[in-house]
Amino acid sequence: MKRIIISFVLLLGMAHLLPAQSQRTIHLVTTGDVHGSWFSEPYVEGQKTRTSLMSVKHYVDSLRLAVGPDNVLLLDAGDALQGDNAAYYYNYVVPEKPHLFTLIAKYMGYDVLVMGNHDIETGHSVYDRESFELGFAGIPYLGGNAVWAKSGKPYFPVYTIVKKAGLRIAVLGFNNTYIKNWVSEDLWKGMDFKNLLPYVQECVNEVNGVENPDVTIVAVHSGTGDGDGTQLENQALDLFNSLNGVDVLVGAHDHAIYVKNDNGKCYVNGGARAGYVGHCAINVQLDNRKRIEGKAAQAEVVRLDKNLVDETMVNLFRSDFEEVKAFTNRKVGALDMPLYIRDAYKGMCDYVNLVHTVQIAAKEAQISFAAPLSFNGTVKQGDVVFNDMFTIYPYENQMVVARLKGSEIRNYLEYSYDSWICAPGEHVLKIHEETDRNGRLRWSFDGRNYNFDSAAGLVYTVDVTKPFGQRVAIKSLADGSSFGPDAWYNVAMTSYRANGGGGLIREGAGISAKEMNERIIAKYPEIRDLIYNYISEHGTVTKADVNNSAVIGSWSFIPEETVAPIMEADMAKLFRK
Repeated sequence: MKRIIISFVLLLGMAHLLPAQSQRTIHLVTTGDVHGSWFSEPYVEGQKTRTSLMSVKHYVDSLRLAVGPDNVLLLDAGDALQGDNAAYYYNYVVPEKPHLFTLIAKYMGYDVLVMGNHDIETGHSVYDRESFELGFAGIPYLGGNAVWAKSGKPYFPVYTIVKKAGLRIAVLGFNNTYIKNWVSEDLWKGMDFKNLLPYVQECVNEVNGVENPDVTIVAVHSGTGDGDGTQLENQALDLFNSLNGVDVLVGAHDHAIYVKNDNGKCYVNGGARAGYVGHCAINVQLDNRKRIEGKAAQAEVVRLDKNLVDETMVNLFRSDFEEVKAFTNRKVGALDMPLYIRDAYKGMCDYVNLVHTVQIAAKEAQISFAAPLSFNGTVKQGDVVFNDMFTIYPYENQMVVARLKGSEIRNYLEYSYDSWICAPGEHVLKIHEETDRNGRLRWSFDGRNYNFDSAAGLVYTVDVTKPFGQRVAIKSLADGSSFGPDAWYNVAMTSYRANGGGGLIREGAGISAKEMNERIIAKYPEIRDLIYNYISEHGTVTKADVNNSAVIGSWSFIPEETVAPIMEADMAKLFRK
């Protein structure tokens, strides 16, 4: 409780920024990228408790008690419906029930919710239902840059007016510009997504002109970025540096906490999975006629304590938690070996080979592309329960099979490995040392591990001593037949990758989005479901099952005598051996 009290005192102390006449303060609390972290208790025995929306509820109620509930506005900036067992269960397993997130959001007193790209990834059946339920519960679900493809009119509301502290507050909400580059069209069929620049400013101008609000808040499910206009995925700083008529900007998507206070305006990104919340105090000074004379907003990010939860909320949703827990612990099958995701960074491993084996089993597929999807997950040897499926495959990506030329496949792999490895010297992995949010030094990859694709169905090597463009040497297909640069092959990959995610198709293989869409010859269900079926049908998956070289081929970093010692040292740094 001490941390929260200190936070309140610091922000309440902002009163000196404005002369005291008639002053009102709105406290904005923000979450984002919650990814289904609704419960603090673990689903599986032996796992640790975590921060969750139950931690957020404790914090926001403490703030409401300190400053008055009418002075607190609670907002989520997107990606709440995907990424955890509970979200999956209520999205797909029991769609006939009221969605649990609606009930939780209503109980917590959310004033506004914004859609994220992973919310769109759940598909029309989920987010359309959720939009209806939330609207019925009186909670606006905003996504103003998602428009009807034919008419150009907003598919979701652009804004809402919230009344707090006797003031009228306009809250505008927008999704990510880049959705069409990640998510299959069937999941957003009928929609288009406008670039946040200049669309957000146009919307702000219209809303401010029509509504004349006392305070204007914009929330975007877009990462912070560098503010240089080069990252369509992360446009928050671009907006903060250019928007007029906005008091507070809220960002999300990149899972990275960030605060910027500038001349009475502020930007805040509260990170992911309810580990932190953003907290903005907006002071509004009124004259004797209740007209605004001045405004000043200041933001901070507050670390939540996983041990401080709303006990009433815990008890209220206990039966829902137990229902999800029972589903989560349902046995799927077994493994006769453990899966260590970290092993994927140094070569072939059982984890990625399992994904490759499942993907290349598609009747159309000859080759598979796959990457490690979490930094350092582990699935133990023995029984596999449904909870393990989220470690093996945390995303709701569908699988597609597309036609690629041999030269495009090689260029794709060159691009992938260039984001991952460097010429041997001090390192062979592209890593750097940085200070984490607790002030401790740690080693991290320069790039995103979920873009470190390898291939199955081929026999090839990656020579780390050679420059980009000359590292990948493909000897043959897995069955020994020849591989040619001008020949065409059927390649299984995620829908995220096929739609341009990570740039491997566009920048690596050199295939435009339009052309790639024309090359897709087959679409399959979500890859997690395919892996689930594979394990379930096999009963026990053995090491031999996922290491059949006649099916998945082989690859390795060379020269081994050069790579091995440096790789071992890099891995020790990354994982603090």
